[in-house]
Amino acid sequence: MACDTLSVSESGYYAWRVRPESARELDDAVLLTRIRAIFEASDRTYGSPRVTEALRADGSLVNEKRVARLMRENKIFSEATKKFKVRTTDSDHDLPIAERIFETENADAVMAPNQVYVGDITYVETEEGWVFLAIFLDLFTRKIVGFSMQDHMRTELVIEALRMALGRQDIADGECLAHTDRGSQYAASDYRNELSEAGIIASMSRRGNCWDNAHCESFFHSLKTELVYRRNFKTREEAKQAIFKWIETWYNRARLHSSLGYMTPEQYEKLALAA
Repeated sequence: MACDTLSVSESGYYAWRVRPESARELDDAVLLTRIRAIFEASDRTYGSPRVTEALRADGSLVNEKRVARLMRENKIFSEATKKFKVRTTDSDHDLPIAERIFETENADAVMAPNQVYVGDITYVETEEGWVFLAIFLDLFTRKIVGFSMQDHMRTELVIEALRMALGRQDIADGECLAHTDRGSQYAASDYRNELSEAGIIASMSRRGNCWDNAHCESFFHSLKTELVYRRNFKTREEAKQAIFKWIETWYNRARLHSSLGYMTPEQYEKLALAA
């Protein structure tokens, strides 16, 4: 009945049943195993472009169309969620505003690590209350060079993130610029004093212009869609541990970035410093 319905001969059907797999089918089976391993290692967030680049990094000569086909046929889809909306800026204050020295539209002019850091704050919901995360991101390498997490948004939150960056990076006096929005934390005297002592130049976005800090927004989008929105954090400590692990062991050291030629921030930084 099945053969009649599909207009296939019975002899042809039984011949297909016993026919060995082709070399292409065997190759696809091996490749699919590797695709699944890379996908799982990404915490089920990689799409076909990053899976393809990870395969190539391991020595496989594959094209993305083949990888995309195998992922589609086997229902391997990124589980990163799509929603994202974060605003934490309070620029309604009378504190000093730094000049807009760094211009996002000229980001390609940054040619080395530790020249421009961009900073911002976001928040993460837990059953216990909010966790606020402040970051500093190296514009050239996309590496998170400093970050801090607290249950508040006071100035010490961004100072702790800055101090982490100062402790782990080789920053030349007067050659690094820290660009942020106009939030009161970044305009506060304690923060400005920290910058001055470290020889870092301050730069601030235009009022109400989110594009001036687009690189931080892009990082927060990755963090939220790949980790935060897929988890239900019961406590602040649970959220802090998960975010710390995501930044230090995944984002900085393992996650492939299309803007870096599908290298990780750590790899890109090492190559740039060696050059």
